[in-house]
Amino acid sequence: MHISIYIGSKPVHLCDAAHPMLKEKQGNKDVIFINELSARSITDLLSRMKQGDIKEGIMAHPNWEKLKKAFFKQFTVITACGGIVQNVEKELLFIYRRGKWDLPKGKMEIGELPETCAAREVEEETGIGQLVLKEKIGTTYHTYEENGKQILKENHWFYFTTKSHQQPVPQSEEEITKAKWIPTRHIKEPMDNTYPAIQDILHTFFDKP
Repeated sequence: MHISIYIGSKPVHLCDAAHPMLKEKQGNKDVIFINELSARSITDLLSRMKQGDIKEGIMAHPNWEKLKKAFFKQFTVITACGGIVQNVEKELLFIYRRGKWDLPKGKMEIGELPETCAAREVEEETGIGQLVLKEKIGTTYHTYEENGKQILKENHWFYFTTKSHQQPVPQSEEEITKAKWIPTRHIKEPMDNTYPAIQDILHTFFDKP
């Protein structure tokens, strides 16, 4: 088992003790390896990730679920859902917010199903409806600070198609300044100016069978 959690632009990988990543990255001076499971070791890892010469962190433990639970305990966890939306011209739906390209997403409401949340957020942030759910693509994780709290956001991503010919309208209340259909042949534009977690989920999307 393995997940990557982004601390800023740097990934911390949580994996079981047998994961091939351990051998692959062993000896890299810019990678932190920790195999001790304690609140202190997690705090130490997060502190060291701020150092400029460190690019990645790896925490390994035989009990992966126990490792994940201990790591998540250091944060306030927020669950969000979002959509990768494709129209009949095979263009993908992007939003532009705070100087970065992004995918429509938002916090899940109490009692709401993840796929329902994803569809709602797409429509609220871009005005695009008539969504047809195809499949779940994956989950991404990133952290940030808000009002003095350390937040870990867990984003569940779903693939939708739509036959709507409506032009997207950005939701200005959410600081979205653009909402745009982008052809896949021009995907480099948003990929070069987005968040690492978004790059990861788009790579997963394009690599799916």
